[in-house]
Amino acid sequence: MALFAAARRAAVSAAPLLLRASASSGANRGAALLRPLAAVAARPQPRAMPFSSAPATRPSSDAELLSVIESEIKYAEDCDDHDRVEEIPENFPFKITDEKGTNAVTLKRTYHGEQIEIVAHMPSLVTGDEPDHDRDVEEKGEEGDSDDDAGEKPPQSSVPLTVTITKGDGPVLEFTCTAYPDEVLIDSLSVSQPSGDDEADLIAYEGPDFNDLDENLQRAFHKYLELRGISPLTTNFLHEYMINKDSREYLLWLRKMKDYFKQ
Repeated sequence: MALFAAARRAAVSAAPLLLRASASSGANRGAALLRPLAAVAARPQPRAMPFSSAPATRPSSDAELLSVIESEIKYAEDCDDHDRVEEIPENFPFKITDEKGTNAVTLKRTYHGEQIEIVAHMPSLVTGDEPDHDRDVEEKGEEGDSDDDAGEKPPQSSVPLTVTITKGDGPVLEFTCTAYPDEVLIDSLSVSQPSGDDEADLIAYEGPDFNDLDENLQRAFHKYLELRGISPLTTNFLHEYMINKDSREYLLWLRKMKDYFKQ
């Protein structure tokens, strides 16, 4: 009986030791299992790339185009026309309105109660560098057709003009002209009463072709315009002015193109 009690006491006293040993062993095994996970967590992770609103790289074709535009701007700036100031002739009868970025200028004056307005458009330039389009025609016409072309004038630069003349609220007289150096040709003319109805104005009769009119009537209309200031003095000045404006507007257009492709 005493031996059984001693054995029981030994067993009871050893139990806490076994439990602590078991707990220690389990903890060691758990720590061993967690160590690889901790190592993975501690390993440096790749950085996430933040979202960027920066524009993508400009295509190479745009860069090439921008380079060509910049070269053309440099060439245009080296020319004298774009910054030339035109000297207005003495006794020039018209007031000039020229807005940057437009393809026309407006000239206005009053003459004996008439309101006269000229709209001059961009010139059609002849530089002398155009190819000889008549070469084939001349080769085919060697047998006699050349005599028919002997009286034709060589191509010349020209400025399209629209001339309107009004008297108060009355009818509007409109001439469509082509201004050459030292000469103004009337292409057509019409007279109309402004009705406010665009459709009615569009279908109004505009008269016959000017060249079909009697020659005396043609000369009378040319004299009519000349008395109102549409003369060689005016048209020669307009030639120089519009050629220079064409250079200025071209340079402005190039700079706008450059700004667009730089974005």
